[in-house]
Amino acid sequence: MTQKPVDSLTESEAEAELARLAGEIAAHDERYYNEDAPTVDDAEYDALRRRNLAIEQRFPGLVREDSPSRKVGATVSEKFGKVTHSIPMLSLDNAFADEDVVEFVARIRRFLRLAADAPLPITAEPKIDGLSLSLRYEQGRLVSAATRGDGTTGENVTANARTIADIPNVLSGDYPDIIDVRGEVYMSHADFAELNRRNGEAGKQIFANPRNAAAGSLRQLDTAITASRPLRFFAYAWGEVSELPADTQMGMVEAFERYGFKTNPLMKRFDDVEGLLSQYHTIEENRAGLGYDIDGVVYKVDRLDLQERLGFVSRSPRWAIAHKFAAEKAMTVLTGIDIQVGRTGSLTPVARLVPVTVGGVVVTNATLHNEDYIKGIGNSGQPIREGRDIRVGDTVVVQRAGDVIPQILDVILEKRPADAQPYRFPTTCPACGSHAVREEGEVVRRCTGGLICPAQAVERLRHFVSRNALDIEGLGEKQIEFFFNAEDPALRIRTPADIFTLKARQEQSLTKLDNIDGFGAVSVRKLFAAIDERRKVEFSRFLFGLGIRHVGETNAKRLARHFTSFAELQRVASNAQIPEGKGDKGNAEWQELNGVNGIGAIVAEAVVEFFREGHNLEALIALLEEVTPLDEEKVGAVDSPVAGKTVVFTGSLEKMSRDEAKAMAEKLGAKVAGSVSKKTDLVVAGPGAGSKLKLASELGIEVIDEDAWFERIGRT
Repeated sequence: MTQKPVDSLTESEAEAELARLAGEIAAHDERYYNEDAPTVDDAEYDALRRRNLAIEQRFPGLVREDSPSRKVGATVSEKFGKVTHSIPMLSLDNAFADEDVVEFVARIRRFLRLAADAPLPITAEPKIDGLSLSLRYEQGRLVSAATRGDGTTGENVTANARTIADIPNVLSGDYPDIIDVRGEVYMSHADFAELNRRNGEAGKQIFANPRNAAAGSLRQLDTAITASRPLRFFAYAWGEVSELPADTQMGMVEAFERYGFKTNPLMKRFDDVEGLLSQYHTIEENRAGLGYDIDGVVYKVDRLDLQERLGFVSRSPRWAIAHKFAAEKAMTVLTGIDIQVGRTGSLTPVARLVPVTVGGVVVTNATLHNEDYIKGIGNSGQPIREGRDIRVGDTVVVQRAGDVIPQILDVILEKRPADAQPYRFPTTCPACGSHAVREEGEVVRRCTGGLICPAQAVERLRHFVSRNALDIEGLGEKQIEFFFNAEDPALRIRTPADIFTLKARQEQSLTKLDNIDGFGAVSVRKLFAAIDERRKVEFSRFLFGLGIRHVGETNAKRLARHFTSFAELQRVASNAQIPEGKGDKGNAEWQELNGVNGIGAIVAEAVVEFFREGHNLEALIALLEEVTPLDEEKVGAVDSPVAGKTVVFTGSLEKMSRDEAKAMAEKLGAKVAGSVSKKTDLVVAGPGAGSKLKLASELGIEVIDEDAWFERIGRT
């Protein structure tokens, strides 16, 4: 199946693709978790999830309730009783390159505010390709065993688990009163081969791989069948525990061994990224000789107190990641390079390829990212592919699994045609002919056509009516294109305001919409009703719908929460003065906008530029005559001493990083701002606090130190 690059998907294509991916991934989960008969390999499955996540990140308004990114595992089979995990069994984020691991460690250091040379022990262990299992022990005795299931509820396979020799029915040594020991049920290569040999001779089921065999064996209604299968178990994690026997990840695993469990001998602890990556490549090189299947290496922060501080994001912990093994690759010929124009005017090069099968899927195109990537230059200006450029006619290495869409990884210079010429990236927009410019510090070239560029205009209208923006039912991709290209002014929609004047123009026109193929009296009536329903719309939706660069759904909500009314945001942005040099801090309006938590100078500048642009103001004034953005309702307060308060952190924090402080305050219901103003309720000042502390004193705002902050929120 040929996949369109995520960067070039339209709103409606993305919505359809997310629906397809949700269904396809759910079906694969069902076959993997409940039927134990997957029809795709791990690399292809990972690619589906990565593509789904990339589309969601580009179109956050289209995230579905049944999104795979919100789910862990699959629904629990009705064949077994259910067990609710006292602590959910979550999954891990994936890394597919060494650089991802370097960034993982750097991200942890930033969050914990650790210096580059500060000790940060991290464990590395093989990622077993088996079936996750949680074993609950009370007073040292096994009382239940459950599969992962959907992460919250699993299948009760206690009777079957008791038949596995690696799982003790009674713990040894000095164990806690209550402990959930978690790990992986698997089957060795030798045992798998012998099982299939016996089954073949007896005319029974032949398993596709050891993972299927292990999962199918554990999930038998007849425990005698499970007992006859050579299942094994590695312990490596835990859920609920009445008293921790150790304060590190490594110490906990060593405790499991004392209790009578098998643990993986390849698990090691390292103090630097180089050690982790060296262990990864060592395991990768020797995986064929391990005797059991693994699909990567898992890294975990060793200290449990740091794990607690790092916490979780969505469906996975911040303190762990799975480094998957390399993706499948293939060689093919690059036949052409197309330029696609995105909603924001970005010019994205796409490689057209001689069809090639990669990871079981036929690939005909691949991303080329940007003009520098084609030239052999990385984002930081460093050479990539040893500086080899990419030319039409080249034989290229294509990588698919582990990437959202296929990408060209390298060029085979020995096969380059003698007449192949360096690719010249266009300096004009292929959609409208406008000059295409590349801003300083940017890797993307953008069309300057703005409102006249049809590629941008149609996409901006689609974005404006999309689900998390104005959400106007009946204005999908086909309808927007029809109205945009209509020759009759009574039907034409070129700006957002035109949507809301359509009904009035229709009433004055001889050309009636309900007489046009594809429309009818009922559908037209419903369309006009849907448009009228959105004449009053939430502030954040309206702002998101304007399509301001860098203002996605999350930033729109941040701005809406801070300013509470669109008029106030417009006033501040219109009066803000962007700093012109190092010593220039801008005026008060700029500082307020730039100080909104999570916004920063890049987003603030984009907002200011939007309200400065005359064409935008003309379109906005016309739109505001038709649509009223509603004032933002304040979120209900969390029950904490700082709920609803606007807090500013300044100076050097000694017990936590700035990111950790912000996350803590927001979790307690506070609003964190980056600058002090009359709206500030509390300033937490550490050593070195300067102008913010001075301004707080001048304004009579309460100032406390870090220790007092912890006392205020009830933490020690």
